[in-house]
Amino acid sequence: MKEPFMNQALQDKIESEQYRKDAAQFAVGDSVKVHTKVVEGDKERIQIFSGVVIGRRGHGLNETFTVRRISYGEGVERIFPLNSPRVDKIEVERHGAVRRAKLTYLRHRLGKGATLVNERVVKAAPKAAAAPAAVK
Repeated sequence: MKEPFMNQALQDKIESEQYRKDAAQFAVGDSVKVHTKVVEGDKERIQIFSGVVIGRRGHGLNETFTVRRISYGEGVERIFPLNSPRVDKIEVERHGAVRRAKLTYLRHRLGKGATLVNERVVKAAPKAAAAPAAVK
């Protein structure tokens, strides 16, 4: 029997240092703005890619998400690693209510048909109810 190369606990410890400190809370169907760091020569700037999240895959450090937008009448999809240091931040513009894990059907839609109209209502934590009065 072959022994594993690296102990799982050791691998988890190494990976835990690489995770994002600010975990982005977004789901498939949400409209997001992804701020990416772009290096041009010796300068570094932030470039924003905004669109609809059409899929997420992987887990742990290998998790990625795909964002789709229409640019000059042409559909553009870009895959981002969730824990990449090149991804500066992820802003959620709008929460979309979808019933699929992958929204590949949006690739065949044009114009307003490619937008997700329904907005998902994000439920806040319920407020603590007042304690009922003691019955005598």
